[in-house]
Amino acid sequence: MAKERFVEVYNQGIVNVVRIIVDTETGVNYVLGSHNKASGTGMTVLVDADGKPIVTTVN
Repeated sequence: MAKERFVEVYNQGIVNVVRIIVDTETGVNYVLGSHNKASGTGMTVLVDADGKPIVTTVN
């Protein structure tokens, strides 16, 4: 089976959901947020205090 491109590493909430997704090829972290799942979803790069993308080391 092929390796998943994106993996969820954090999940919080049932109605107001926040997830952190990691790109397994680049290591870049994304934050995905949704409000009650009927109003839409937003996703953006997760950054540190200096505004640089958070990157997880990938194997």
